[in-house]
Amino acid sequence: MVFPNITAVYLVSACLAGENCRYDGKNCRDPIVEELVRRGEAIAVCPEMLGGLGVPREICEITRDENGNVAVFSLSGKDCTKNFLKGAGEVMRIARENKITKAILKSLSPSCGFGKVYDGTFSGSLKDGNGVTAELLHKNGIQVCSGCEFDHPAQT
Repeated sequence: MVFPNITAVYLVSACLAGENCRYDGKNCRDPIVEELVRRGEAIAVCPEMLGGLGVPREICEITRDENGNVAVFSLSGKDCTKNFLKGAGEVMRIARENKITKAILKSLSPSCGFGKVYDGTFSGSLKDGNGVTAELLHKNGIQVCSGCEFDHPAQT
């Protein structure tokens, strides 16, 4: 999906742009990210929705087995890995088609978290690692941050 009227520099998590797309039907609005989208400098994406999951949806966490294979499960044990992989692929496609080089993503998310994610036990514990989408973007040379580690781009 190419956005012809946008010369975006960033991909951003849609929940940071104020869209009510989190698992609980809420958002994590960040005024700076919202302004980037309003100015056409960012494209808001929700990998989980692009992967076919609805809103609201059951909370999910990411795990890795001893071989490094990723799996994403809901609290009730439903395997949502295919949805997360599909969503990550869609976000990667959007990034490539729009020549995006940077992403501002929601911290701790099993899709968007970068550096730290919940550990898969649904206990609130964190572990080092990346969400499925963040990892794919990072492996493909896109600069990823959780929240706004970039110098507040809307203010520069």
